[in-house]
Amino acid sequence: MQEFFEFQLRPRVLFKPGLSREIAHDVALLGCSKAVIIADPGVVAAKLLEPVQQGLSGAVDIVGIYSDVPANSSVQVVEAAAAFAREHGADLIVAVGGGSPLDTAKCVRILLTEGGRLHDYEGYNLLERPLVPMIAIPTTAGTGSEVTPYAVIRDEEQQIKLTFSSPYLAPDLAILDPLLTLTLPPRLTAATGLDALTHAIETYVSTEANPISEALALGAMDTISNSLRQATFQGDDLEARSQMLIASCMAGMAFSSSFLGVVHALAHALGGHFPVHHGTANAIFLPHGMRYNSVVAPERFARIARQLGVNVGGRSRPEVIEDGIAAVETLVKDLGLPTRLRDVDVPYEALDELAEIALGDGAIYHNPRPATLEDLREILEAAW
Repeated sequence: MQEFFEFQLRPRVLFKPGLSREIAHDVALLGCSKAVIIADPGVVAAKLLEPVQQGLSGAVDIVGIYSDVPANSSVQVVEAAAAFAREHGADLIVAVGGGSPLDTAKCVRILLTEGGRLHDYEGYNLLERPLVPMIAIPTTAGTGSEVTPYAVIRDEEQQIKLTFSSPYLAPDLAILDPLLTLTLPPRLTAATGLDALTHAIETYVSTEANPISEALALGAMDTISNSLRQATFQGDDLEARSQMLIASCMAGMAFSSSFLGVVHALAHALGGHFPVHHGTANAIFLPHGMRYNSVVAPERFARIARQLGVNVGGRSRPEVIEDGIAAVETLVKDLGLPTRLRDVDVPYEALDELAEIALGDGAIYHNPRPATLEDLREILEAAW
């Protein structure tokens, strides 16, 4: 039994189909008056801002919409969005979209509250006071960013991803409205779902896992394994979309206190260097990371296999574990996602540099099995 662990969850989380139109009362409780919405072009094109604007009306004035957020947001985008919000006198940031708009909004709050350069706050627990309030409304079921105290932003000059972590980064209110996820294309539904599954699996085997995060992670695994295919190929299935949105949120809650591991370290390195979607990167690396870590946590990977639907029967633990890894590989293939780095145009010559970058990523420090540069290079080789 653990002698000590800490679990904290800051945002209020509200769930209901159609909820984004009904949030005026909860928004008013934040005591703000001028809101800037941060989104991406896809959200605008799908007209997903309309219900959000309706929900905000009567509680705050919407003084601007910043929608130039790319799939992998950058320091330059954060700075531009912060300047936009400052010019419009915003005292509330409302983020609508996937992980990129949500993480962008988190970092915009840093610059609005503290000023200076975004790089000054890279790292862990460098913020010392509450930030401008934020509402997070995810339109994908993957990142869990609506409940996490983290943000990951690309530094285009250095071609790396910067991690920001502080309890003050967590949004004040998370709105889970599965109707906003119905128009997400199959490929993005699959990729973001694999991101959520990776969160759950890496959290469950993390060196910082605790009873609460473990329960959340196991629940998320079970739900994702039973709902992701349906949400991907029957995108109008509201129940499947709802279950995925809840599972993604649960996985986000779990890794907020228990952290991640080698798969995310490699995915961050890859995404900082190449235009590969974060969920797709996780889909490629997850089976290899599981195989690498299963050596030191066999009982946990056997439990993961059961959550993924593997029938244990009377078989040996190694057989069960390998079937669990095979279940992930089958899921990735069924969803039509890439399974190799070469499939996303990563040259073989880049593997050494990616290994070096991953070795310095913060996610790797809580991996259950310590990883050397040579270990990372071998995982990359296997994934190539």
